[in-house]
Amino acid sequence: MTDKIIPIADIRYAARVPHIPARLQAPTGMLADTLARPLHDLRISVTDRCNFRCSYCMPSEVFNKDYAFLPQTSLLSFEEITRLTKIFVAHGVEKIRLTGGEPLLRKHLEVLIGMLAQLKTPQGKPLDITLTTNGSLLVKKAQALKDAGLQRVTVSLDALDDAVFRRMNDVDFPVADVLKGIEVAHKVGLAPIKVNMVVKRGTNDAEILPMARHFRHSGVVLRFIEYMDVGATNGWRMDEVMPSAEVIDRLQQEFALDAIDPNYLGETAERWRYTDGGGEIGVISSVTKAFCGDCNRARLSTEGKLFLCLFAHQGHDLRALLRDSHYSDEQISGAVAHIWQRRDDRYSELRAALPPDVAVPGAEGNKRVEMSYIGG
Repeated sequence: MTDKIIPIADIRYAARVPHIPARLQAPTGMLADTLARPLHDLRISVTDRCNFRCSYCMPSEVFNKDYAFLPQTSLLSFEEITRLTKIFVAHGVEKIRLTGGEPLLRKHLEVLIGMLAQLKTPQGKPLDITLTTNGSLLVKKAQALKDAGLQRVTVSLDALDDAVFRRMNDVDFPVADVLKGIEVAHKVGLAPIKVNMVVKRGTNDAEILPMARHFRHSGVVLRFIEYMDVGATNGWRMDEVMPSAEVIDRLQQEFALDAIDPNYLGETAERWRYTDGGGEIGVISSVTKAFCGDCNRARLSTEGKLFLCLFAHQGHDLRALLRDSHYSDEQISGAVAHIWQRRDDRYSELRAALPPDVAVPGAEGNKRVEMSYIGG
């Protein structure tokens, strides 16, 4: 008997094989965790690879030519992703966000989108299918994505100044190509488009006003995100975080803004509107104002590990169930329900309540999952 070889990339994060409850209950579409938070959004990472090396996500000194990305055989197939998504939808998921890495690096992604677009909620409604991208491949792929059933895109863009942008993506990619991708995405109907800018003090905070000026009156919703302490490789420091309140103060020096209500329960962005009708902006206060209390998102990694929090250090290995023919959809559904009903994650709330030099209880010594592995 030969030894079984497991690629080291497969075990980079701890994962449990989920428990199958002895008594299986039919999904009701109203699954809730220990804090009464519903399961509403599912973020699916389709690749752990990216063609950018942004320092806050995939710093080049770590994710270099020697880094062991997941082997192709480890990735969930489109059929496996669709099977799992159908199970999650039965439990109440209505919104799917495809992420990465850079999701457009996954070959034939439009095929997966077409498969997901065939799914319906228990009430017969189509799913809200969105995608987050760095925009580098949108010119080439926007039309095929729209034709397959993708509804909207969110584009990560951290600067308008070309030198700043090239320095931040660390692969010398020009900002003009991303802006062209946004233009094409808008033309094919992948709208309303959102643009996410991670604000890092001393790096790109001078770009706040130029970004606002550029996207005002464009129909694009610009959102400013606080630099987060996700993973363990980005060298995060609190003094590089620009609080959202400071971002709004800076914007209000030039523009009149009114606060507006969230679109839905669990929306991460605080919304603001230009009083002259110039459109909308948002701020995501992921560090200074935790929104754990109504977090309704689950995250599925590229190779099928379910994570319940962006700051988690351990997942639940759903792929092990998918690839074992002994387990039915009903049993996997029971495992998902069992996991979510025991969820009590609220890392950001706990961190905010502690002094800066004190670790969140239970997180000491554990390697938090990287954003590039699980998506933002």
